[in-house]
Formats: sequence, C-alpha cells, structure tokens
Amino acid sequence: MIGRIVSLKRVMKRPWEMGYIGFIYSSIAIILTSFVFANDSVLNQYSGILLVLFTLICCLPYMYQILRQEEGKGFEISSQGRLIREHSKAVHALMWLFLGLVVGFSIWYLILPSLGANSHNSFDAQIKTFCMINSPHQYENCLGQYGLISGKATSGEHLLGIFANNLYVLMFTLVFSLIFGAGAIFILIWNASVIAAAIGMFAENISRLHLGLLRYLVHGLPEISAYFIAALAGGIVSVSVMRKDLRGERLWIILQDAIILVIVAVLILIASAFLEVYFTPLLFK
Repeated sequence: MIGRIVSLKRVMKRPWEMGYIGFIYSSIAIILTSFVFANDSVLNQYSGILLVLFTLICCLPYMYQILRQEEGKGFEISSQGRLIREHSKAVHALMWLFLGLVVGFSIWYLILPSLGANSHNSFDAQIKTFCMINSPHQYENCLGQYGLISGKATSGEHLLGIFANNLYVLMFTLVFSLIFGAGAIFILIWNASVIAAAIGMFAENISRLHLGLLRYLVHGLPEISAYFIAALAGGIVSVSVMRKDLRGERLWIILQDAIILVIVAVLILIASAFLEVYFTPLLFK
C-alpha cells in the first residue's frame, strides 16, 4: 500500500522519504512479530527470522523497481562518470531505507520492554549472531548477559580480518543478487537488524540511542553502501537476464556497468575497514 502511495519517481527526487518508509516497515514487522505472532508457541521461537521476513516482504517491490530502472540507464547513458552518478541516486535512496530500518529496529528494541514485550525474544537470532561475532569464545556468557564486548582494534592483521569478512559478505550479496535479483535485499535487511540489536545493547536506554547510532554507523554506513552497490550490480545483470537484454553490444554495456560498480564497492569496503579499525575506537575508548 505504501509503495503505491509513495512512487519510485518521487523517492528518487526526495530520497530521504525512504527513511520514513524504512521506519514504517520496521515498525510493521516488529508489531507482527512481537504482538501478533508472539503467542504462537512455534513461530515465537523464530522471531528474529520472522522480523527480517516481514520487512523483506514490504521492501521487495521497491527493490525490484529500482533494479529495473537502473538496468535501463546503462543503455541511455554512454558516459561512465555520469552513469555512476546516476546509479548513486539509487544507492542514496536505498541507504535512506537502510537508515530508517536501523533507527526503527533500534527504537523498538529499546522500548519493547516498557510495552510488555521482550526485545531479546524479538531479536533472538540477531543477538546470537552478535555474540558469535564479538565473543565467540564466551558465547554462552554473552547470550546470558546480552553484553557488548568491544575491544580496541590496532593491528594490521585485525584490519585484514575485518576486510576479509566484509568482502565475503559483499561477494555473497553479489552472488545472491545475481541469482535472486531483488532478493539480495534480504541480506541487507538482516544486517540492518543485527546492527540495530547491537545499537540497542550498547545504548541500553532510549536516551543513549544517539551514542549507539554513532558507535556503529560511522563505519557501518559506508560498509552497507558497498553492499548496496554490489547488490545493484548483481541485480542489474539478473534483471537483464529476465528481460533477455544480454545480447550483442548490450551484453558488454551491462557487464561493464556491473564490473565498475563492483570495483567501486570494494574500494568503499576498504575505506570502511580503515574507519572501523582506526577511527571508531578513538570515539569509544
């Protein structure tokens, strides 16, 4: 319904509106997960996955429309510099969507207890993922305390480890978008929910929400933008296959466009790894 009210053409001119859409979609998913399906003895055990699933259902139409639009630009624009600038509008809109989802999930994580719902149950899979990444050797203890372990990163080896992990996610996003097209949004919504859970655990209460957002979005936004660019590259190729556009000269135009987008995504990922290792710890010693 919201997709009908707010058209893609309007969103491209006013991309910040995607932030409001992301907030509304995250709220719809939380309400369905934490209140509508909370009493189901089976489904409530998979609340964290249902949260992502309901958000995905809401976001898919926008993602598919964006991919169709961006695929056509490769034929309309011959200058690579201008083409990248045009693609950046789509990434900009998707980043606002992501930010709206993160803010929405984070706020709900912090206020659910006051509404009689358990935020730990609603974000169970996300908390488990966070603990597995940040405290693999004390996993059970982390789950028990829902604490945040944030060591200061200083070594080049740690930088390479973070970059390698992020590159793995980027490649997975690219492959996922090639196979499923708009379905790559699943990975990005999942990341939004995990980051939101981490922000909620760090902030602990709504008055400290801004600190949690700062802690994770300084390096998180460029990192996620790289994933969106990779999803856009794979999605363009996927949509082209479905529309049977991969023929003759059009094949090279589309592949060249996708390769350049992937290269840009990798460069942004390198920059975000440096931010995560050398800059973010300075703000939160």
